[in-house]
Amino acid sequence: MFERSRKGEHALLIQPHAGGPPDEGILEEFADLARSAGAGVAAILTARIDRPNPATLIGSGKLAEVKAAADASGADLVLVNHPLTPGQERNLEKALERRVVDRTGLILDIFAQRARSFEGKLQVELAQLRHMATRLVRGWTHLERQRGGSIGLRGPGETQLETDRRLLQKRVEQLQKRLDKVEVQRTQMRRARVRSEMPRVALVGYTNAGKSTLFNALTGAEAYAADQLFATLDPTVRRVVLPGGDIVLADTVGFVRDLPHELVAAFRSTLSEAREADLLLHVIDAADPLREERIAQVDAVLHEIGAGEIPQLLVYNKIDRIGVPDEGGDHPESGDRLNSIRPRHDRLGGEDADAAVRDRVWISARDGLGLDLLRGALAARLGLRRVQAELRLPPSAGRLRARLHALDAIREEAHDEHGWTLSVDLALADAERLAGQADGAPLRTLLTEVGADPA
Repeated sequence: MFERSRKGEHALLIQPHAGGPPDEGILEEFADLARSAGAGVAAILTARIDRPNPATLIGSGKLAEVKAAADASGADLVLVNHPLTPGQERNLEKALERRVVDRTGLILDIFAQRARSFEGKLQVELAQLRHMATRLVRGWTHLERQRGGSIGLRGPGETQLETDRRLLQKRVEQLQKRLDKVEVQRTQMRRARVRSEMPRVALVGYTNAGKSTLFNALTGAEAYAADQLFATLDPTVRRVVLPGGDIVLADTVGFVRDLPHELVAAFRSTLSEAREADLLLHVIDAADPLREERIAQVDAVLHEIGAGEIPQLLVYNKIDRIGVPDEGGDHPESGDRLNSIRPRHDRLGGEDADAAVRDRVWISARDGLGLDLLRGALAARLGLRRVQAELRLPPSAGRLRARLHALDAIREEAHDEHGWTLSVDLALADAERLAGQADGAPLRTLLTEVGADPA
């Protein structure tokens, strides 16, 4: 076997492709994944594969070329942008005399670095162990003799090299039980939010589309946001005040093409924030030349996790990099004309005439452009309305008056021997909730007068 270099991660990237030139966007994303894992990119080689070699994926001629390029560039790590079988991974390591990590292992390593919460760390460890279980051939001896570097070995890989299949399975079962308990707690929290009758909205989108930046801009939170892939793993939930009422907004993990199934399974509780939302804010990098392809890839993952039928509002972010196209195709240099842009629509499902229509909003979360337009679009899509009227309360309705004050819904107030005359401005959802309580008769009458449903 070989000894790992101690000088760090210097990676040679292999991009397999079938026929025609490889997509430049795929190459760039693969390099970004490598850098996000902490590797320096020594070189990138493409490998056309019409018929995959069952032993090494690539042919013998390309294998010799990769070995020569790795020796010349001083790479001590080879990353392959394709899933490898355990046998292919071992054979490549033997032939190249270097550590080999496939796409799944690379993404798992990035997740191992990004996880911060207790739940997130458990989810990453579970996904890694399930992936490693497929590599358990002749124990861990083929990994035990490797030294130096860390990509592909972070997380449980550093502490489980001596475990056998039985101990590994036991650990997987322990992690699953812990995650089941966390899932019960998360479900209880979601049920509490449902009981609060606040609409639930989840941010989804391709990794690095700007979801966390938008989340911070809408909520005033300080969720971690960075120009890197998979900056957010742990879901964050906050309340957002909109015209017409409040909503619950959740920031979720970003998606990527060919997201490993181990991660989809392990992050079921995190992804349930999207699965159980009333509306999805699908955040898109407007400056990405492959944005239409990214939309399709996110939609594919949403269908995989059971969220494909949830209504979406498409949010084209980062217009500060491109300007916003108006109806004539011009590109304004600022957000002053955002509110003059007519609503645009995409059809979910291609040419299907029965497919759901998705509105599009153009914003810059970083610069705050278009956020008022987005808030208005959210309120419209969620059916949020406000009740602005004069309300008469009898002296016996003191508790209802106190609740209205608690909601900051009273704009003006007058009192006489017959009770109170209030000028109110509150969300329709709050008005309907108060109208359904024991002392809500005055509000039920008001809702009937303004044409709302008092039930």
